[in-house]
Amino acid sequence: MRRILAAGLLATLAVSACSAPATTESESGSTDSSDRTHDVSGVAKVDDLAALLPAEIRDRGTLTIGAAIDYAPAEFRAEDLTTAIGYDVDLGKAIGRVLGVETEVVDGEFASLLPGIGTKYDIGISSFTVTEERTANFTMISYITVGSSFAVKSGNPDGFNPDELCGQTIGVQTGTWQEEELAAFTEACEADGNEPIEVLPYAKQSDVTTNLVGGKVAAFYADSTVASYAVALTNDQLEVVGGVRDAAPQGIVVAQDDAELTAAIQGAVQHLMDTGTWGDILDSWGVTDAALETAEIHPQA
Repeated sequence: MRRILAAGLLATLAVSACSAPATTESESGSTDSSDRTHDVSGVAKVDDLAALLPAEIRDRGTLTIGAAIDYAPAEFRAEDLTTAIGYDVDLGKAIGRVLGVETEVVDGEFASLLPGIGTKYDIGISSFTVTEERTANFTMISYITVGSSFAVKSGNPDGFNPDELCGQTIGVQTGTWQEEELAAFTEACEADGNEPIEVLPYAKQSDVTTNLVGGKVAAFYADSTVASYAVALTNDQLEVVGGVRDAAPQGIVVAQDDAELTAAIQGAVQHLMDTGTWGDILDSWGVTDAALETAEIHPQA
């Protein structure tokens, strides 16, 4: 989940290192990110849906997608530090295939994306949680549900119980919503006379994952998609326990006054859901139980 900071909405689950105070260095190396791009070249154009595109986009031949490409595994940079990859990127490409146009991902700071929808960007696909504030000003088409999850070593050798956190050692990436939650949880532990949670913060999620594999922490707490991705990257050395907490839908953002583009994007996403392509994309990235089956428009009429 993208969180709100004093400086604006910023992505914090970055692939590259981000500077932050009071972080812990990894003692056992780091887990590298991996490109698990799903090949969507076989997705065919659907003429009826392509006809719904605004003439300007059809004539241009390119759908411009705004994204903050620093949020693995949804949208982030490949090893060349230039190419955008991730399940959101794959979804955007698949939408373009259905609508018969190329797609271009234009990188921008997360806080700058929404103001650019309808001008700089045709649409935004960048892990936008559907909120009343956003749907008051934009149309959003839901496609995935994301919450928070705990991950542990496979087999849960320490017997970590996500419902009994007091006294546990838990890793988390700095600046994330989950770090704030853990701070609140440990305050509650102390208020009840229990041992506080030992929270070990790291600047990079890769270091959080590595220190869980290495046994320095009993669990980590992260976005549910991030946790699933970590399981895949470590070849199942980890597992998710306790399911997904506080799940909420995320949506593709379209200008509120662009009914034509909204219809085209909704139709394309629903087609990708119905054909199983969207589920296959998430499977490639190790993300499970997150795909929605209906591309709903928000706000609902």
